[in-house]
Amino acid sequence: MGATGYFTHPTCWKHEMGAGHPECPERLGAIEDRLLVTGLDMALQRREAGPAALADIELAHGRMHVASLRGLSDVLREDMAAGGPSHTSIDPDTLINVHTWDAALLSAGAAIEATDAVMAGELENAFCAVRPPGHHACRDKAMGFCFFNNVAIAAKHAVERYGLKRVAIVDFDVHHGNGTEDIVAGDERILMVSFFQHPFYPEGGSQSNARNLVNLPVPAYTRGMDIRELIDMMWMPRLEAHRPELIFISAGFDAHREDDMGQMGLVEQDYAWITQRIKDVALRHAKGRIVSCLEGGYNLNALGRSVEAHLRVLADV
Repeated sequence: MGATGYFTHPTCWKHEMGAGHPECPERLGAIEDRLLVTGLDMALQRREAGPAALADIELAHGRMHVASLRGLSDVLREDMAAGGPSHTSIDPDTLINVHTWDAALLSAGAAIEATDAVMAGELENAFCAVRPPGHHACRDKAMGFCFFNNVAIAAKHAVERYGLKRVAIVDFDVHHGNGTEDIVAGDERILMVSFFQHPFYPEGGSQSNARNLVNLPVPAYTRGMDIRELIDMMWMPRLEAHRPELIFISAGFDAHREDDMGQMGLVEQDYAWITQRIKDVALRHAKGRIVSCLEGGYNLNALGRSVEAHLRVLADV
């Protein structure tokens, strides 16, 4: 079997949105600690990501969105130098500091470099331990802790730069990946499958009836066995029919029963099972090629254990 890559960068720890914010640098620390204490880090090929090129970001985002985020970052840096505030708000939950622009470029860059390494056959699959996350970032809007949509950018990179005819995005975050939907809806090359708690943030759930979307709203307190049944009934036939040449995962672990951000009931074994089902499809149709990117997951202990379960399946250990 091929190797599993682990892409990250120290600057991803420097982006922060204020004291007490759930999307905090300690999330990456919890993952690193878990990999170290279990010895799983020894099974991974660690790589330091480089920043995404703006041309790649603009495969998924409008030029004005990119320019405005860069402009906000530049103004904040100047204001801070003059003794001004350390953060600028995009919305009540989403703030930037002076490191956010660089961290966002590196998070997207990790997804792109992981895609390149997997396509080149250097790695069979890869996990990007990055933040800020991405799946709420729409084509022209940052929201929900997200600025650039890492998975959507990488998926667009795969179809535009490599000419792939069929890729899939699997999103198992507790929140609907509204940004990913906004970017890929109607692009028949990209099949998006997801489940998400509903009603819940972001308001309204899936907004599109595009044929390339299989978005499954589930009620609060849904348990893992019910999710497994839905995946077998609703995701798997569509994934098999699509025959993806590469699979991307928006890997949010906030549907864990210990995570207060949502009210769902998944546990580590469920994440391992879901990952195995995705891997089975990848082995049948995509030469095993998977690129997974961290999204949510805010209970630090549960996050570390869930990422471990996810990575053990990817790395086959």
